[in-house]
Amino acid sequence: MKRILVIGATSLIASQCARIWASQHADLVLVARNAGRLQSVADDLLARGARSAACLTFEASDLPSHTELVQSLFAGGAPPDIILLAHGELPDEAACDADPAHAARQFTVNATSTIALVAAIASQLKQHGKGTIAVVSSVAGDRGRASNAHYGAAKAAVTVFCDGLRARLRHTGVHIMTVKPGMVATPMTAGLTMPGWLVADPARVARDICHAIDRRRAVIYTPWWWRWIMRVIRLVPEPLFVRLRL
Repeated sequence: MKRILVIGATSLIASQCARIWASQHADLVLVARNAGRLQSVADDLLARGARSAACLTFEASDLPSHTELVQSLFAGGAPPDIILLAHGELPDEAACDADPAHAARQFTVNATSTIALVAAIASQLKQHGKGTIAVVSSVAGDRGRASNAHYGAAKAAVTVFCDGLRARLRHTGVHIMTVKPGMVATPMTAGLTMPGWLVADPARVARDICHAIDRRRAVIYTPWWWRWIMRVIRLVPEPLFVRLRL
């Protein structure tokens, strides 16, 4: 029976992944900062077949608390087979430009906290010689754009860190998978303008993630066409790219 840890469990992508694992009767540990919403997710997963759904409240931007969380998660018993990290938020770019402290906080939420958690969890898994960590980054990290420079920088940091850690852990039995969604229909993206055909259903993205975890993929773009969209975007010459104001 799979033992799965989901950090950022109240996010729509994470909860959709958890529904898939619940249908497989997995044991789930759900971590998020909103206790009420977290319990609602847990109740839904139990109704869908999860063998268990334990809840832990946690503020990812509180970096000193990471050690206690990770130690509690790995204290006694077998480690999780799969860890999904899916927390984060879409920052207000204008607010970040106007207030350096706000920009730093947003970077902590979207990059530093993820990197710190992945490093700590990977260190624990390495001692057991097994486990998969799936980290939700974004296509926004593939190239800096005028419309989301702060968010893109954070996701670029997450992506590059996962690249390096995956190489470092190559022969340890621990696998790091980077997930790069494009635009997904979630509360985080509500209000953004984007052609409808580019906006993905979170259930479809969750299926892609779970399938890729089972296949031990290194990096996935979801939906798949974002791999080719971002390849073209990376090839656009810089003088032209800055004029596009993407």
